[in-house]
Amino acid sequence: MNEIKWGARLRAEAAKAVDAVVAQGRSLDAVLGELDEQINPADRPLFKMLCYGTLRHHFRLRADLRNLLERPLKARASVIESLLAVGLFQLSDTRIPDHAAVSMTVEAARLLRHPKYAGLVNAVLRNFLRKDIGLEEAGDDECRFNHPAWFIDQLREDWPDDWQQILDANNDRAPMWLRVNQKRATTGDYIDRLGEAADGHRLLPGFIHAIRLAEPLAVAELPGFAEGDVSVQDAAAQIAAPWLLMHGGLRILDACAAPGGKTGHLLELASLQSTLTAIELDTERLAGIHENLERLRLNATVLAADASKPKEWWDGKPFDRILLDAPCSASGVIRRHPDIKLLRRETDIKALASRQTAMLEALWPLLEPSGRLLYVTCSVLAAENDAIVGDFLARHRDAREDRVLPNYNIRDLMVEKTCGFQVLPGNQGLDGFYFACLERTSQ
Repeated sequence: MNEIKWGARLRAEAAKAVDAVVAQGRSLDAVLGELDEQINPADRPLFKMLCYGTLRHHFRLRADLRNLLERPLKARASVIESLLAVGLFQLSDTRIPDHAAVSMTVEAARLLRHPKYAGLVNAVLRNFLRKDIGLEEAGDDECRFNHPAWFIDQLREDWPDDWQQILDANNDRAPMWLRVNQKRATTGDYIDRLGEAADGHRLLPGFIHAIRLAEPLAVAELPGFAEGDVSVQDAAAQIAAPWLLMHGGLRILDACAAPGGKTGHLLELASLQSTLTAIELDTERLAGIHENLERLRLNATVLAADASKPKEWWDGKPFDRILLDAPCSASGVIRRHPDIKLLRRETDIKALASRQTAMLEALWPLLEPSGRLLYVTCSVLAAENDAIVGDFLARHRDAREDRVLPNYNIRDLMVEKTCGFQVLPGNQGLDGFYFACLERTSQ
């Protein structure tokens, strides 16, 4: 296969993946999982860059297309519109030579069985190179900030001083963070094992298990990954386990545990006498928990269970530590999952908040007096975070918030809310996470 045919096939596959998200409402992770076998390992970085980048800049690219097209494309040609967005992304946001981007994208139209659109693709991309295409209109916030209008408005309300910083962070590529398994190696020892691969690595005060790599690496290139020496996990997510296990913890529940990153971290830090139960409603995602535990050589009781219905799975023995990593909008990890901008709807937030409340209410009676529950989301929206915790505390006289952080060094990374603490996306390269530690009193 010559270079143009090879490059065209990659762009055609990227267009199909983008179209599956935009036109069909599918998760990019699910789509990439299906296509992974069809893409040569050497081509996967470029393929993923095209998919993630096109979705990350979706609103701007579609505004540019509206300026470049004389009339909208028909719905049955939605994959061509996605192909055009892939083409514009290459021309505006990558170092791919213009002539290569144009020729390969034009050929991709033929591979997608839309040969009659090849001329249009060529004309639109070349016209883009000739014209100074800017924002569709000065007041188009969706185009300017590359987020849906409802989300921009909500951030302005929730974060009047930080909303633009959050949007900017969401549009950046996320760094790769590692978590070193302290049962097998110290962080310093593991940095030495990385050798040249760790050139430019970064440590963060207060995160004794975390390493930020200068450039992402395939897990196969990480020394000891298969043996459980290290895991891939954002440093903000690494706050949860040490916070929950402050002052110990013998009987631990990890609710909504998939894919098992926090489960593994809890077990790496827990005492030998501790036991952990991990529950997950989505049976397909249970496999990820089992795979992580097997790789880390750790043991837990893993159940397919609904956290909001403990009567169906709880053995009646109270837990002294509960981690509720609640299902949420994932608005704090958009930079890792740019499809969230398109898949999440304003109407979703009320339903998610109702589910989060139901889980918190259902799990609270499972916690023994003086026990601790850590409520966590990867959201930046108040309706899913401090509003949930504040309402819960108002209803429960036997609940109080413990506002002592697991270590002093992370205080500057946290925004203190009325209830709980928020890490904003992009702060020191971290994802956006919310934490509230609740203690059950004897009242």
